[in-house]
Amino acid sequence: MTTSPAVAAPPGSAPASPVPPTAPPRGRRRPWDRPPRWQIHLPLGLYLLFTLVPFYWMLLFAVRPTGSTSLLPWPMTGAHFAKVWTERGFATFFANSAVVGVCSLVMTTVVALAGGYALARFRFRGRSAFMLGLLCSQFIPGALMLVPLFQIFAQLRMINSLGSVIVAETVFQLPLSMMLLSGFIRNVPQALEEAAWVDGCGRLTAFRVVVLPLLRPGLVATGSFAFVHSWNHFLFALMFLSAQDKQTIPVGLATLMSADSVDLGALAAGGVVAAVPVVLVFAFIQRWLVTGFSAGAVKG
Repeated sequence: MTTSPAVAAPPGSAPASPVPPTAPPRGRRRPWDRPPRWQIHLPLGLYLLFTLVPFYWMLLFAVRPTGSTSLLPWPMTGAHFAKVWTERGFATFFANSAVVGVCSLVMTTVVALAGGYALARFRFRGRSAFMLGLLCSQFIPGALMLVPLFQIFAQLRMINSLGSVIVAETVFQLPLSMMLLSGFIRNVPQALEEAAWVDGCGRLTAFRVVVLPLLRPGLVATGSFAFVHSWNHFLFALMFLSAQDKQTIPVGLATLMSADSVDLGALAAGGVVAAVPVVLVFAFIQRWLVTGFSAGAVKG
């Protein structure tokens, strides 16, 4: 059985135009089309409701008089805030948490910036093993290190001092912060530094003038992570601080609960006091935070 040969187009004729794809029938959506608005707003609304209801309940107990069963924050009272701030010592707890958070932020950011620059710009023997060690250190819970840390701080006479909590928080946050800043620095072209070297700048000056301004989103992301972790961490402050005037807010919240009874109004007011600084920090740095985490992501 023979087949007829294909008929060639005559010379000089225009090539046949491709057949346009047929449009999908009306009423049928393709997978890549924009979904209806309700498919976006309904899940987000449910998630927002699930997230905000506990915060509303905490705020309700904080401003509602003792014994009231109203589901609306009216009438309002500030007695619970005055009680935890003056009688329960939350003014001191707040100041101690602020000192621990700010000092941990500064120390973590400075040390992680130096280590991240070394990992991103230099090639040295054992670099891969070092980064693997940093990654594996994140698998170790802090509770396993309490005994050796307590012995070290006891020999250094740092027990019952805010310095012990600051050092412990900095040490445990450094591995992740160093890896994050290393990713940020890799995204900055090294040609910018080399151009500054040609213009007569040293390595430190080129880093300060050229690289550091471009790392602002990464520094904000890393610093905010360090501050929030130090502000909310309970274990180190509980183990290394015994004096009442040295405790932080998480430990102070634990003192509001006893085996016999719990003052819900005071506990809710203390929770609001503990949550307000974190909310304000994230509201202020929101525009840099998303950019920073996306810039430091690993690209495949």
